[in-house]
Amino acid sequence: MQDVIYLFCVARSNCLPEMAGYSMDGRSPIFLFNFLDIAAIVSSVPVEEFIGPAAESNLKDLSWIGPRACRHEEVIEQIMCHAPVLPIRFGTIFSSPERLGISLKEHYGAISRFLDDAAEKEEWAVKGLLNRKKAEEIQYKALLACEADNLASSPGMGYFREKKIRTDAGVAFRGKIEKILNEIRNDLSRYAADICERRLLSREATGSDLDMVINWAFFVPRSVKQNFLARIDRANKDYSGDGFVFAFTGPWPPYSFSPSLDTEAGQ
Repeated sequence: MQDVIYLFCVARSNCLPEMAGYSMDGRSPIFLFNFLDIAAIVSSVPVEEFIGPAAESNLKDLSWIGPRACRHEEVIEQIMCHAPVLPIRFGTIFSSPERLGISLKEHYGAISRFLDDAAEKEEWAVKGLLNRKKAEEIQYKALLACEADNLASSPGMGYFREKKIRTDAGVAFRGKIEKILNEIRNDLSRYAADICERRLLSREATGSDLDMVINWAFFVPRSVKQNFLARIDRANKDYSGDGFVFAFTGPWPPYSFSPSLDTEAGQ
């Protein structure tokens, strides 16, 4: 069975401890592959696990991929405790140490710049969830209250007026959401070196009965992290009555801001 090189992440070699532990299979040790002043954190894995018919089956099997993806993240987070890290996507392999060395040489400039830029920064995820039904009803009742006198003076037209008010409430509701989210984005951006908008997830994916309306990643300097998190707390206090919930998680490996190394499985 042929082995290939599995890549977890890249970091400055002078910041790293001696590596201990094993790769996803529990047998192959993790080790450092050094190039100039950077090191790739790698292990050997059987090629059949990631290339070929068996690999296609593996990557569709949650019982196979789940523990290995968790182990991938554990190794990266272990390195994060010691140094800025450029995380690599799960399943990135190289056919030989020589091929890995060629890639590190080719992308050395981008890797080095990113590791310098990532020093003292953390990635934080911010998700905004909305109770849309509650928010729409709040907007409708507010407009209905403003029209109370008109409705009372023209009872025969009440149905049509209420229908128009509900339509107007929907338009006002969408404008209000956009205004609130723009305000929060602008405020949070003041504390971040960069922001990345990520794909919105469905209710099924989040396991929530609320609609996801934002899914942002921020690259936050540690020096202003507390201000950043405090602003999210304030947003929850300010807008919970409008049906919003803002959740943050982190720090995460900075996948959202890492340069692409244009790696392909099996190269």
